[in-house]
Amino acid sequence: MPVTLTLPPGVKADALAMALGTLDPTVTLRRTALQAKNARPVLMAVQSPGRGSYLFHDLRPEDAGDVAATIRAYLAAPDGWISDARPCGRLRYCLKLRIPAG
Repeated sequence: MPVTLTLPPGVKADALAMALGTLDPTVTLRRTALQAKNARPVLMAVQSPGRGSYLFHDLRPEDAGDVAATIRAYLAAPDGWISDARPCGRLRYCLKLRIPAG
């Protein structure tokens, strides 16, 4: 199942993108502007067709392992709706919003 991670352009997001290294072949990293009211940089969106979408903020390069764990939880969850975010590590505290599959 294809998953798209979206990070904004910029030095802080570049550091996170580099820390993510080589992603699973089903994951595509896209770079484009992201905005959310009262969000702290760095933002990251997680999306996949027919599944819920997530927007995380206040991410750091050190979160790369938690990003990978979150992708695993996302793919394992029905419709991408993660009900137990404990495996996501610090990212569970960085969730800005989630949008159910529509």
